[in-house]
Amino acid sequence: MMVVADTHVIVWNALAPEKLSKKARKHFNEANESDGIIFCDISLWEISMLMEKDRLIIDIPFLEFIDLIKMANNYVFKPISPEIADLSATLSHEITADPADRLISATSVYLNAPLITADENLRHSQKVKTVW
Repeated sequence: MMVVADTHVIVWNALAPEKLSKKARKHFNEANESDGIIFCDISLWEISMLMEKDRLIIDIPFLEFIDLIKMANNYVFKPISPEIADLSATLSHEITADPADRLISATSVYLNAPLITADENLRHSQKVKTVW
């Protein structure tokens, strides 16, 4: 079983796992112990930008942080494929206008893997299967 992790889920799992719901933690751990957790490439950019803007303050540089979370979990990095890009552009606007959220959601839909997210907007989508 694979799941897609929203950017905040990746950060929370690393720095504040108590913020994850019990159901999210269960699915995260099950995927971690089986086929892996999909880490969308756009999440790398989001985390880097959060750190650069001091909206995410960590005592180590970005690359060290990413190396540590890669070692701690069975993350499978997923690039933006032409199919995911196309799907992200055609998802209804009920998803969100945020490009990163659209790409993460499209990855989830394209791979038919549930998205672990606390994002209310995404959780109410009819197109994206979410876990929280």
